[in-house]
Amino acid sequence: MLRYLTAGESHGQALVVIVEGLPAGLPITVEEIQEEMGRRRLGYGRGPRQRFEADEITLVGGVRHGRTLGSPIAIEIKNSEWFRSDKWHAEMSPAPGVTKDPLTKPRPGHADLAGMQKYGFTDARDVLERASARETAARVAAGALAKKLLGTIGIEILSHVVQMGPARSKSAQLPTMADLGAIDESPVRCFDKSAEDAMIEEIKAAAKDGDSLGGIVEVLAYGVPVGLGSHVHWDRKLDALLAQAVMSIQAVKGVEIGDGFDVAGMRGSVAHDAISWDAATGTYRRETTLAGGTEGGITTGEVMVVRAAMKPLATLNIPTLGTVDIITKEATVSFKERTDVTAVPAMGVVAETMVALVLAAEAQRKFGGDTVDEFVRNAVAYNESLR
Repeated sequence: MLRYLTAGESHGQALVVIVEGLPAGLPITVEEIQEEMGRRRLGYGRGPRQRFEADEITLVGGVRHGRTLGSPIAIEIKNSEWFRSDKWHAEMSPAPGVTKDPLTKPRPGHADLAGMQKYGFTDARDVLERASARETAARVAAGALAKKLLGTIGIEILSHVVQMGPARSKSAQLPTMADLGAIDESPVRCFDKSAEDAMIEEIKAAAKDGDSLGGIVEVLAYGVPVGLGSHVHWDRKLDALLAQAVMSIQAVKGVEIGDGFDVAGMRGSVAHDAISWDAATGTYRRETTLAGGTEGGITTGEVMVVRAAMKPLATLNIPTLGTVDIITKEATVSFKERTDVTAVPAMGVVAETMVALVLAAEAQRKFGGDTVDEFVRNAVAYNESLR
């Protein structure tokens, strides 16, 4: 089974991710991973940190001569800011010592206070460094491997922003993989050009006020075969696995499969995807995406639709959120770490990653194989058996 584990802190020396379970023979290069990592830094409204947070990637193990070995893959992502600033050498040193400037005014909306209470810390940095969304860089590196594996059996994944603050796309058209280049070139990674300007204006207005914006992204997975996931156990349901994975992204507070929230207000007669037979291809079809490509926790073979709602970032450029100093217990305002106006466009890339990791794990469970050739051969044979 495909699984992964990340380690590292936001301002530490590096992030590390170990990916286990990939078959041998999968072609992969540092450049391919870096290209995917670069997409995570896209988006209007990002802060200056994105300009110098160059992701210097090292493939430490599991890859030889540009192909996987079937052993665990270890990837290191160096933190260029740590190497450039003596401040972080002292603040994030693993050697015994104490910080000169503990952060005692926890930020509302972050893990600061609950984490400090849970682990007995008196410095919020002990929590925020790991809770930071910087950790998603390691996930995206793992996701690059998952996407590469999925590509061998024809599965491709993209994302686009459908809402930024109150500005929402009204288009019902789903972008395809041919549109991904144009989406990534959009300042807000929006497929609907008619909504792009309104989204940018909302970001500008929030930036002027020192405020932040949330939004919604839609992830689409094309070429997913019938039969990933299962109805037999609660923890094998594919849509449940997707919801947990996407909800784990920092600041995501809502996940929807297909038109999950809208169909709750419909009658059953119009809330489901009708089934038809396509004689030309020898397959069953569903012409709508109300269920988002799953039924009973199992993929249907149609395009998968997953949406993620991100709350406005809790760190503001003009701190106004009330808090309490944990030492003096006096009312105050929270401290400020460097922040963005919005990270919704980047969150879409991370959401792609989480969908890819779930689908790759379930594809491995379904088709198995110690080598990529065996994995592909099993998938092809299975798909042919359905016709």
